[in-house]
Amino acid sequence: MEFRRLGRSGLNISEISYGNWLTHGSQVEEDQAQACVKAALEAGITTFDTADAYANTAAESVLGRALEGQRRESLEIFTKVYWQTGPGGPNDKGLGRKHIMESANGSLKRLKTDYIDLYQAHRFDRTVPLEETFLAFSDLIRQGKVLYIGVSEWNAEQITRGAAIARELNVPLISNQPQYNALWRVIESQVVPASEREGISQIVWSPIAQGVLTGKYKAGQPLPAGSRATDEKGGANMVKRFLSDTTLEKVAKLEPIAAEAGLSLAQLAVAWVLQNPNVASAIVGASRPEQVHENVKAAGVKLDAEVLSAIDDALDGVIERDASLTRSP
Repeated sequence: MEFRRLGRSGLNISEISYGNWLTHGSQVEEDQAQACVKAALEAGITTFDTADAYANTAAESVLGRALEGQRRESLEIFTKVYWQTGPGGPNDKGLGRKHIMESANGSLKRLKTDYIDLYQAHRFDRTVPLEETFLAFSDLIRQGKVLYIGVSEWNAEQITRGAAIARELNVPLISNQPQYNALWRVIESQVVPASEREGISQIVWSPIAQGVLTGKYKAGQPLPAGSRATDEKGGANMVKRFLSDTTLEKVAKLEPIAAEAGLSLAQLAVAWVLQNPNVASAIVGASRPEQVHENVKAAGVKLDAEVLSAIDDALDGVIERDASLTRSP
């Protein structure tokens, strides 16, 4: 495993991080989730990403039990706040002070830890003053409950505004967590330059485009039984944007490129996002331990300019670059 600094900070994280969105507490039974976390640890992954909203808090609980007994100082545990948790009361969502403070305390209990390495604003909240949000984050840091702050799916203007307030409050804002892969490059033109100016790194999710870049979906063929694309509760709507025959035919053109590089398609996809110097880590999820073992082989892989150019040529016409598509409610 290789490690990178996260933003303009002293925190080192693993190039491949393990995330449990759509798996722990939902699609995957706990014994299988435990096996996947064990595989991640065995592979040298030290960085684990979750959120209070995943499986309505159950994902945090599963991860907390899976990591119990590990040396806490050897792990970087990330979680998030914004989306609704609880029955839907008036303060069960958002980045207001009350929800942030209560959510942080709940996450600490579920994760069985005294502190969170990186606490992330899961989305931008237009209904709450940024000053209130960052003051709450600042207080959590000063209480020793949080070490660093990050955001997720904020656009360039939101990152710039947040970074200015964070500086005023001496809050270490060091990361953004966007969707990013060879098909979905919407952060490149605006978010990445803004992040570089502010000393912020990307921790990217969906490096394999919800499985599409593994090659398991084939043009003109039925969707594989049990795949994410067939699970309406497990992200099927997000996968759909990548499932046109045109896109799948383009993805198939990556197979000889991966073979020439000595990589699987999944490894090529994960290695591709890690070529961006503003990316500190690629989040991989898994429903089986062998998926973890395959994906971690992308750590440390260097793709030369010829390979990167070949990937661009293969996917030409289906790459999304529109910066306005950065996800935000």
